[in-house]
Amino acid sequence: MTAAAWVEMALLGSIWGGSFLSNHVALEEAGVATTVAMRVLGAGLVLWAVVRARGLSIPREPRVWGAFLVMGILNNALPFSLITWGQLNIESGLAAILNASTAILGVLVAALVFRDERLTARKALGVGLGFLGVVAVIGPSALGSFDLTSLAQLAILGAALSYAVSGAFARVATQGIAPEVAAAGMLTASSLIMVPAALFLDGMPDRAWSWPTWAALAYLALMASALAYLLFYRLLRRVGAGNTSVVTMLVPPVAILLGAVVLDESLPLRAFGGFALLALGLIILDGRLFRRPDETGTTAG
Repeated sequence: MTAAAWVEMALLGSIWGGSFLSNHVALEEAGVATTVAMRVLGAGLVLWAVVRARGLSIPREPRVWGAFLVMGILNNALPFSLITWGQLNIESGLAAILNASTAILGVLVAALVFRDERLTARKALGVGLGFLGVVAVIGPSALGSFDLTSLAQLAILGAALSYAVSGAFARVATQGIAPEVAAAGMLTASSLIMVPAALFLDGMPDRAWSWPTWAALAYLALMASALAYLLFYRLLRRVGAGNTSVVTMLVPPVAILLGAVVLDESLPLRAFGGFALLALGLIILDGRLFRRPDETGTTAG
């Protein structure tokens, strides 16, 4: 990992951390479906412009576009909607912490689907610590009461599971397709779902919305989706999937800080303790601290 790669990693973590604040601001006036629809539609238009500018080939096979539809549901429409709805009832920092469980769930899903990603003892330990962290964040009593707060937290976990399943699916379905094209196709498919849903559920967007609402929606589309995807795939090519996964640990601190400074949110101590356990689980899953010095210098991911 070069210094430039770390800068890009920190930038990506900050961008995604800011998406939770933007969701909160947008939801002051926009509906859940509208917030998600404008995010995926705007990002899709930007990414198709990038695809065209780079001269990348666009697939025409129905099988590929069927895969984009599945990815659009699992990686955009469903998780974005669950996270955005969840933020109606819980703090943005708490949502970001729970969303970090994507990496933990991703390991489990991959172990079930792929023979080359079996669950080793080290991975099992990391997954176990991660789940303990999630339980600590939610709080056992919250599951017992099962109120709106509990449902919101479970919705964020549902989004994390959807991301994990989408990652496994995309590994198989998008082989040989440029990442930028796959992302643009996925966002197009999710737009075909979310735009009609937003018009049906929320009606036409209100031009009289305040400038913070429009700014938050623009941030979600242009920064947290379009630019974030381009940065994410650039990092994948440069430093590998293992190194890029570290960004999962950079998102919650940014979201927590922004929530505290801008929204005056405060989280219970158990949330910070749970995030520490979750981060420890991710570090163990990553495994670099347990490699010999001669291995760490030659391993990209």
